[in-house]
Amino acid sequence: MQPWALVTPASRGIGLEFARRLLQYTNIPVVATARRDLDQTREHVLTGLADVQEDRLHVLRVDMLDEESISSAASEAAKLFPKKEAYLHLSLCLPGLLFPEKSPTQINYDDALLTFRTNTLGPMMLLKHFSPFLPRKSTKLAEAEDTVGLPGQAVWATMSARVGSISDNQLGGWYSYRASKAAVNQVTKTFDNYLRTSAGEKAMSISLHPGTVKTGLSEEFWSNVKEGKLFTAEFAAEKLMEVVNSRTVGDRGRCWDWKGEEVPP
Repeated sequence: MQPWALVTPASRGIGLEFARRLLQYTNIPVVATARRDLDQTREHVLTGLADVQEDRLHVLRVDMLDEESISSAASEAAKLFPKKEAYLHLSLCLPGLLFPEKSPTQINYDDALLTFRTNTLGPMMLLKHFSPFLPRKSTKLAEAEDTVGLPGQAVWATMSARVGSISDNQLGGWYSYRASKAAVNQVTKTFDNYLRTSAGEKAMSISLHPGTVKTGLSEEFWSNVKEGKLFTAEFAAEKLMEVVNSRTVGDRGRCWDWKGEEVPP
């Protein structure tokens, strides 16, 4: 069986660096997604990767706010990787949107709705349409030499955040973002319960906290970050890939930070 990976979105930031790392340090095909400018995304992912087989990269259109685009991308993936011949070994689901409400009076209904649609419902729709590509209990996983640089079992990883932790919430604020990421962690656990039944130990679900990364999402807060705690997207992708690859089935259903430490629920 041919393993493959999904990185969505991959047009910039951590997703872009994840796609580049997978092409550099593994041998499997990579499906990267972007909302628009697919050719530009392909160019950005491949820039400087002289030794990479370009036909390993497939760029598909996915808009997290448009279920039809997710369904269409899944249909295209099914043509590229028929389920009788291939399975999804790694899915990195990475959407993120933040409106920093410091007090309840700053909560805007439309902004809050957009936050949930992007951060929570987008990943849920990806689960709906792409989870059937994950292995089942009966699936014969690829040999170790074919999954170098990858976790030992299939992993569905969704981007969360430390501020999604309820027990760790000491500061308040960021109502919509906190709530949407707490919901991501609930979806992660619920989906992992499903995988326990459908895939056994051949697939699991986790969520990830990357730290504060120098992307557009956190730009407003860069000046408040302690020295040495503002990471490049390349560093974040490297550390999170190490975390994903070192998880075992005993770590399933939980949220892990870039250091490999659990973020409490």
